[in-house]
Amino acid sequence: MPLSKLPFGFIRGLAFPREQFLGLALLLAIGFAWIEGVTTPTGAIGIALMLGVAILHALYITKFTPLWRKQSLAAEPGLRRATDRQFSLLAANVKKSNRDYGKLIALAEARTPDIFLAIEVDQDWIDALDDGIGKNYDHRIDVPLDNGYGLCVMSRLPLSEVEVREKVTTDVPSIRVRVHLPVGEDFRLYVVHPEPPVIDHDTKGRDSDIALVGMEATEDPLPAVVSGDLNDVAWSTTTRRFQRLSGLLDPRVGRGMYNTFSATMPWMRWPLDHLFHDAQFRLLEMDRLDKIGSDHFPMWFVLALAQTEAAVSDPEDVDPEEEQETEEMIAEERQREREPIGSDWEDEDK
Repeated sequence: MPLSKLPFGFIRGLAFPREQFLGLALLLAIGFAWIEGVTTPTGAIGIALMLGVAILHALYITKFTPLWRKQSLAAEPGLRRATDRQFSLLAANVKKSNRDYGKLIALAEARTPDIFLAIEVDQDWIDALDDGIGKNYDHRIDVPLDNGYGLCVMSRLPLSEVEVREKVTTDVPSIRVRVHLPVGEDFRLYVVHPEPPVIDHDTKGRDSDIALVGMEATEDPLPAVVSGDLNDVAWSTTTRRFQRLSGLLDPRVGRGMYNTFSATMPWMRWPLDHLFHDAQFRLLEMDRLDKIGSDHFPMWFVLALAQTEAAVSDPEDVDPEEEQETEEMIAEERQREREPIGSDWEDEDK
């Protein structure tokens, strides 16, 4: 059903558990062989169908294993020594109703990131983070919200040209900011947290938010980094289109899934928390960190800004017709007046 590319939450959500579907298909193939035998018509057909399903899912997710060529290049030895060209970033969806502030604060103090991103923050979270690690950061962008879409950026690096925008859906903000590296060069950081897919709603709001950031990034004169909880998996139609629109690279390609959701259900995990970067960046570190009481794991990245862009063949170029269709979807979605999806999910009195 996800191959249809229809923007319905139920259909788009089925693209998430491809790892689980692959495993289930292989188990069913073994079941057909065990119960029906490989020489009976039922057994042979069942095995063939299940192996076909497994291969289909493998085609999507093998890209996010060490079997695939890396899309994001590792930093060369000289760039690894150039600390004035590097920055570290810790990104965490805190889960608004999670009140175990200490775990994330302790993690941030241990890792001491140059840039700290917290998603789903309300004013209580902002106050706790300020009390715990605020003294370590001279530059702040606080967007506390009670609807699960609040954002917070803390930075040791100077920030300028700060924009907090609701580009598509009211009360679903994103952040666009210029970050100044010690070497004297700058990059653009986009922080995003679009709506999740749900069974009874289309995904045009989420898809439009993600696509619009991609279109902005490709037009930006500065090398761009996009990070946040995209509420989408790395192999989906929407995220692959984002990469075509933006030209940004995914450091997980050729390295691993780095599944960040769900932290509470090990059998239902997929990569929802992302970082994409311009080809001028090189990767030094990437890691999924320990639980913080949220339903998401935090992610850790260290990147270095090289002087030249890496020669990479991925992602593929965007088709002009696809770009026009995307612009029409964004324009249509901007005209809709509605509440953000899931704005009451994290209400603590429910």
